[in-house]
Amino acid sequence: MRIITFLLILIIVVIGVTFALLNHDMVTFHYYFGQATMPLSLLLVSVFATGCVLGLLVGLWLVIKAKLKNFRLKQKLKNTEKEVQNLRAIPIQDRH
Repeated sequence: MRIITFLLILIIVVIGVTFALLNHDMVTFHYYFGQATMPLSLLLVSVFATGCVLGLLVGLWLVIKAKLKNFRLKQKLKNTEKEVQNLRAIPIQDRH
């Protein structure tokens, strides 16, 4: 398993290095508050990383929201089961 992990990391590094070598041209990046000049490969990697981080944050928010809803539903189920158990324990009174 270690060999497969090592080979996978090595392949990713080699692809990253060749990507950086093929895209070494300097580009000017204009954003809201100014501009910056950087290599195209660095710009692409930073934009990709920013997108990954934002995607993880949105995904984390959705997971937390779902877990909170699940917790609330479990509490409601627990209270409902307790109420049903209490109602079953009450003796039936016949008024005839």
